[in-house]
Amino acid sequence: MLARRHLAGLLAGAALLPAAARAARRTLDSGVAMPAAGERAWKAQMPSLRIGLLGGENESDRLGRFGPYQKLLEETFRLPVRLFPASDYAGVLQAFSAGQIEMASMGPSGYAGAWLDTNGGVEPLLVPEEKDGSISYVSVLVVRADSGITSLEQMRGKSLAWADPNSTSGYLIPRFALRKAGIGVESGQYFSRTGFAGGHEQGVVAVQQKQYDGAMTWASGQGDPAQGYSRGNLRAMVEKGMLNMSDLRIIWTSEPIINGPLTVRTTLPAEFKEDMKAFHLALPTSNPQVYEQIERGGGTGYREVTHAQFQFLVEMRREEANERRRRS
Repeated sequence: MLARRHLAGLLAGAALLPAAARAARRTLDSGVAMPAAGERAWKAQMPSLRIGLLGGENESDRLGRFGPYQKLLEETFRLPVRLFPASDYAGVLQAFSAGQIEMASMGPSGYAGAWLDTNGGVEPLLVPEEKDGSISYVSVLVVRADSGITSLEQMRGKSLAWADPNSTSGYLIPRFALRKAGIGVESGQYFSRTGFAGGHEQGVVAVQQKQYDGAMTWASGQGDPAQGYSRGNLRAMVEKGMLNMSDLRIIWTSEPIINGPLTVRTTLPAEFKEDMKAFHLALPTSNPQVYEQIERGGGTGYREVTHAQFQFLVEMRREEANERRRRS
């Protein structure tokens, strides 16, 4: 079983990360520049770059957000770039396992799941860095502002939507935190019923349409709450005109969670990994609009990470799997 100290280690902002992680390269470092355009030697092993896009948002919006990013990668590295939008988080995990994609930005739980599914066959390169220099975000529980629900205690007997079984902020972390607080997370225990909405956006829409009383989703936890914070699902929905934050109320917020990493297959050439790091580190300053589109808002850029910073999530995924086996 994961102890509370493990949770504290996982739900850590930059201040609690190892010194080596704090010294990692950042967008804000001096001398960060976009790689020179041109073909690379690693293209011989990778005739195209296939990128998985997580579910949780309708496909046309995802392809629209990532279109300029795709074009910029093609222009910089002179190779075809293909986008593969998955219907849910599991689709990206399966694509990594089958060797059908080279790269994807993932949630931390999804990364841990892919690492387990591939027996260590994926690795993290970078995570987004927030406006205050931290590399964390939060899970939030939202309800309708007119629901009369103002606290987690008042969710007893109400319905709750999880985002996706492979979502960190929309499932794994809130379940773990609520269980540690003595709250039963299965349908019919504390909540009248629970279910999967199919993604973060869909969960909030389900609350808006009164299909669920509450939903778990993610936000940077920084910036103006009235605008959906500086980054995250709520901010994206506000910017798309799908949400007015005055119609929602946030009644629970998790401890900080390490941001999800840009993930690649471990067996890919080291030169490719270095090019991807350099490209993304420079992206926020060289192409800020592209950066803000793919990150659903903005921060200060990116920071290098290692697998060790996600090991707690691997343990948490294993415990969740053991818990499911005990219930079956």
